[in-house]
Order: sequence, then C-alpha cells, then structure tokens
Amino acid sequence: MNQENLKIVSLNDVLKLNLSIPSYQRPYKWTTDSAATLFNDIYSAYKNHVPEYRIGSIVLHASGNEFEIVDGQQRVTTLTILTYCFYEVLNDKTYLSLSNLLKKDKGFNKLSSKSIIDNHEVLKQHCELIKNELNEFIKYTLENCTLVKIITNSEQDAFQFFDSQNTRGKALNPQDLLKSYHLREMYDSTEREKINIINVWENEQQKELALFFENNLYPLVQWYKSKDGLYYSSKKIKVFKGIKLNSNYHYSVYHKAANLFIERFNSEGLFELTSGEQLCQFQLTQPLIAGKRFFQYTIYYFNLYKDVIRTIESKFEPQYISNYGSGNSYIRNLFINVVIFFVDKFNKEELTDNRLKFLYNWAYSLRIVMHSVYLQTANRYAVGYWDCRVNKGLNMFRKISEMQNPQELDNIVLDRIDQQQLDSYKSKKYQDIWHFIYGGNQ
Repeated sequence: MNQENLKIVSLNDVLKLNLSIPSYQRPYKWTTDSAATLFNDIYSAYKNHVPEYRIGSIVLHASGNEFEIVDGQQRVTTLTILTYCFYEVLNDKTYLSLSNLLKKDKGFNKLSSKSIIDNHEVLKQHCELIKNELNEFIKYTLENCTLVKIITNSEQDAFQFFDSQNTRGKALNPQDLLKSYHLREMYDSTEREKINIINVWENEQQKELALFFENNLYPLVQWYKSKDGLYYSSKKIKVFKGIKLNSNYHYSVYHKAANLFIERFNSEGLFELTSGEQLCQFQLTQPLIAGKRFFQYTIYYFNLYKDVIRTIESKFEPQYISNYGSGNSYIRNLFINVVIFFVDKFNKEELTDNRLKFLYNWAYSLRIVMHSVYLQTANRYAVGYWDCRVNKGLNMFRKISEMQNPQELDNIVLDRIDQQQLDSYKSKKYQDIWHFIYGGNQ
C-alpha cells in the first residue's frame, strides 16, 4: 500500500469522503447503549484534554467515485448520526454535509432503520445536555478523534478482507475483551507491571476462567440486585469495566481512594490490625477500579472460588453434592455461589459448619422439590421469584448483602419440606438429600 492508502486521519477527513454501504454488509445494529458509550468515551477524552483519541479503523474499497465501507460500518454510521445531531442542535449546515452517509441511496436496508432512529434520539439528547460547550466538543470530535484509514482498490481484495473479518475470524471472548480494555486503562503503569500482571492472568487456565465468569462471577454481581445472572457474553461485560481512573464523580473518587488505601496498607502496612491480618481488598457489592485492579479482582475471586470448592468437598460426602447431571450441577453451582457471597461479605471464620449446612439446605431444597432443574430454574430461585415451589420470594444473596453481622443468617427460617411433600413431587430419588437435611425427622 502507498502512504495515501494507509493513513491515520481525522474523523472530519473520513466523513468528507463519498462513503456508501456495500450490499454484502450486515444491517446497522448498534444498540442505544453502545452509541451512548461511544459518545461518553469521546466526551471523557475531550474533558480530559486527550490530544488524540483513536476511535479505531475503517477499511474502504475505492469504487468509482465512491468509497464502500468494508469494515468499520457500525462505528462510522454512529459517528455520522452524531454529526447529523450537531446540525440539528446548532442548525449549522456545515455538519449536515458530513452526514451524507445517511442518505437513502447510500446502501442502508430497512433492517437498519430502527437502530438509526433510536440512536439518533439518544445522541441528540446527549448533545442537547452539553449545548453550552457543544461547539468545542464538535471541534474536538471532528479534529482530535482519528481513525486508521485503509483503502483497497481491488474488489476481490475487499471481499476477501470482509470475509476474513466477518466470517472466518475468531471472535474475541468476553475475558479477552476485558483484558484488552483494562490494559488500555493501565496508562499509569510501567511496562513491567503490565507484563507481570498479564503473566499471572495467562497462567490461569483460560477455559476455567471463562466458565468462572459465566457461572460464578457474573451471576454473583447480578443476583443480589435481583437481576438475571444468565447468558454472560461479550455484550454483558459492562458490569466488569469498573470505574475509570480519570473519573472524578463523587462515588468514583471515594472508591478510588478506598482502593488506593487498601492497596498501600497491604503492601506497606500503614497501621496495625491484628498480627498477620490484611484488609480485604474487594467486595462483590462494590464497584471495581479499571486497570490493574480488575486483574487483581479476577484472580482474587477465582482463588476464593477454588478455596470454597475445597471447603465444600471436605465437609460433604460426594453423594450430597453430586455434579452428575445438568440439574445437579446447577444446584451445586448455586450452593458454591451463595457460600462465596457469604464469605465475601464477612470472612471464612464466620462460615461455621451450621451456617454452611444452612446454605446447603437453602440451595438443595430446590433440588428436592423439583423433578427437573434447568438453568433458568436456579436463576429464578436465586433472585427470589414468587413462583418457586419453595422459599418463595427469598433472595438469599440480597439478604446477605443487607446483613450487618453474620448472626443475622441464623435468624432466617427456611420452608420445611415434609415427607408427604417429597412424595407428591415424585422426588424419591432425592430422599437421601432430604434425610441429610432433616436428619430423618418428619
């Protein structure tokens, strides 16, 4: 490629091109959340006087007097909608000329219409909220936001590039996306610090780590808020992005200061607690800090997860915590998660045998009354839905999150399942668990 075909250019330069959408492109599908995130990221860079904010790349195919967007359509379309909002809010036709991509003859199909309309509404609202500084924000967006512009003159090369990017390419999994995001947030760290922390991260079994996010960490940060903890994916990583280091909101400053103090205390010992005791570095009910702290947070809870499994397996006979069959695995995972949440709230010393047995009773009561347990069954039980067959309306995770001391767990009364109920639910195969919970007493 010559220098003109591979170049870093401003957004203004890109939008001045005669852009179009080729027929083989998928519809425009960015959500309002994604559009708002892009706006807020640019606005944050503007407020923090970042000299150049790199938005990404755009691959173009020169076709006659047009440049077809081979890759980067979703982001560039969103930015084009934003420039149209500039025109509407300020009534300045300069910005209308930069939104030509939105014209009917530019290749968008009907499936793109709803997303374009929805994102237009959201972005227009964001522009109106900063109307007093909108002129300066526009100048920054058009001149300081840059893209890597790649132009190919061959249609065959364009199709080959499109195919490799959109069909054969392996999509990044959620933890890879989070790794990339938080590495970018480590701009105040040395290269050695980055290398060391990534070495620790990569030393973990990546498949196990992926399952840990899906089955444990994501549900744990959702369930106590009575939110769905299912189907963790790349679209749901927002919950783990944390507080940016340059955020100056009150809650951000508070949590950043608390994290910094804890980090310094544990590394330097600012004052004495008890011999050998460390301040707990994380809480599942508190926001995490972006960058280095995310990696430490993940490893901390991954180790806690493994420690809880060792504890459970040392306290219970295998037949009572069997992982055989999908229904049993969902219940076992529910049990593991509620133990993690209790230990995280208080400490392992407060997890007495009686309390561990109580949490077992809560989790495995669902196994006794259900002939078949599905993933959604365990999810609904965890968040305390009233249509569950046992312990209706009890969100154990929320209860624990609201406790002031661990003794409050001892005051919760669970539904008792008698022998007659056991028979009516046709769950005789789980009578061993029932006898284990109730000691054979009716």
